[in-house]
Amino acid sequence: MSTAGTGTWKLGDLEVNRVGYGAMRLTGNGMMGNSDGTPIDRDVAVRLLHSAFEQGVNHIDTAAFYFSPLRSANELINRALSPWRDDVVVVTKVGPGRDPSGEWLTMARPDQLRGQVEENLRQLGRDHLDVVNLRRNGPGTTSIAEHFGALAELREAGLVRHLGLSNVRPEHVAEAQAIAPVVCVQNSYGLDWRRADESGVVDLCLEQGIAFVPFFAVSGLRREAAAAQEQDARVHAVARAHDATPAQVRLAWTLHRGPHVLAIPGTTNPAHLTENIAAGALRLTEEDLTLLDKPGESAP
Repeated sequence: MSTAGTGTWKLGDLEVNRVGYGAMRLTGNGMMGNSDGTPIDRDVAVRLLHSAFEQGVNHIDTAAFYFSPLRSANELINRALSPWRDDVVVVTKVGPGRDPSGEWLTMARPDQLRGQVEENLRQLGRDHLDVVNLRRNGPGTTSIAEHFGALAELREAGLVRHLGLSNVRPEHVAEAQAIAPVVCVQNSYGLDWRRADESGVVDLCLEQGIAFVPFFAVSGLRREAAAAQEQDARVHAVARAHDATPAQVRLAWTLHRGPHVLAIPGTTNPAHLTENIAAGALRLTEEDLTLLDKPGESAP
C-alpha cells in the first residue's frame, strides 16, 4: 500500500499526496503533559521517516518547538530527508515558542517571527521553508494581521515559499487572505470534535481552494497522546465492515469531508504508519457516513 491512490492537493504550487505525516510524537515532547516519555531511538526514527517517504508520503508537518531534551523533530527530519530533499514538502509553524528547557513562552511578537523562521531554517538545513503556518495561540488573539503581515514580508524576501494558518476562525482566514495567499489551514478536527464544521472553516477552505489539514483526527481530546482503545460502537461497526482498524476509519472519515482535506497522523510504530497510509484508500459508503454522523455509543 502507498499514498499513490489517495489523491493529491496543491499547497500553492507544491503538489502533495493527501496522507502525510505529523512529526510531533517522534520526540516524546510532552506538549501538554500527556505524551511525556522516552522518545524512540534516533536511528529508528530516521528509518520510520524513510519508510514513510518510500510509501509515498511527501508532506511532513513539524515545528521548531517540537523537541524534548533528547530529540528535535526538525533535526530528525533534516537527517532523514537527505535522499528526498527535493521530493518532500515540509510544513512548519511559528507563533508559539519554548525556551531551551521546554517551558512555554508567550506568543511571539510580529518582530520576533523572523527569528523563529530562521531557527526552523537552521534546524532543517534549508535556505527557504516550503510552507510556514502562523499558529494563533489561544482565544485571546483577535486580529492576526500584524503577525501575518510580518510573515508575508519574509515570503517576499524569499525565506518562505507559502503561508498558512493554524487554530483559526473564518474571520482570521479572511484577514490573512487580504494580505497574502493562504495555502492551508490546520485546526483540531475529527469525528468527535467538529468545531471547524460549526465555524464553517472546513467548507470555507474548499470554496477558496485552501487545504484543510486536521490535527488530532485520531486521538481527539487526548491530543498528542497516543489514541486510547476505541470505545465508539459506530466506529467499530464500520471498521468490521471494511476489515479496517478504528484509527483508519477515523482518518478516512476526515478525508471524506472533501478533496481539499489532508491527513497528518503521527506515530512511532511502523505498522501503524502503514495502516495510516492505507486509510487513504478506504472508501466509506453513504451508509457508513450516515452511521458515523449519528450520536456515538460506547462499544460493548
